[in-house]
Amino acid sequence: MFFGKLLPKDGNFFELFNQHGQFIAEGARSFMSMIQYYSTPDLREKYAREVDTAEHAADKITAEVNRQLHRTFITPIDREQIHGLINAMDDILDLLQDSSEVMALYDVQHVTEDVLRLGDISVKCCERVQHAVSLLPKLNQPEVTEAALKTCEEIDRLESDADRVMRSAMSRLFREEQDTRELIKLKAIYEHLESISDRCEDVANLIEGIVLENS
Repeated sequence: MFFGKLLPKDGNFFELFNQHGQFIAEGARSFMSMIQYYSTPDLREKYAREVDTAEHAADKITAEVNRQLHRTFITPIDREQIHGLINAMDDILDLLQDSSEVMALYDVQHVTEDVLRLGDISVKCCERVQHAVSLLPKLNQPEVTEAALKTCEEIDRLESDADRVMRSAMSRLFREEQDTRELIKLKAIYEHLESISDRCEDVANLIEGIVLENS
């Protein structure tokens, strides 16, 4: 009994997940602002820095979650679920940062409507990831379980929307873009942006598994 009292329990994993989710949503909104104001260098750089800031802050949270996993004997959900979820969430912000950097490195000359559409879907996906994560501490409530599963379904639908937008964008790109270098740049950006919704779907699948196992 005394030994059991000395063992660290629970940790603050849900709070750390929630903080990470907030940085995901903030990073996505900053990325969207960056592409909306892409033609204004000062604003473009400002929002790109905000994406970097969100990614760095989220990295610290990921590291803290992994540290707590080593220190905590009894966790609120399975250890593999905690590890898988925080790393999948981190992948989202990594891709947002990568997409921002790719646009700068490739010196993209203009932002297409398809980039804006994919960016908008990415923001919606990221905001729903944040919402789904915020519900994890309350899974003992049936209405919360239902809300979490519904949010995961919404992420799945948004990922399908992103697939359709990218297929249409690729088709239009190869039909209409005459500059080969610009074609290569935009193709890479479309693929990066579509991958953000893929990573959000990965998180949704993990959350769905956690919900079903713990509700």
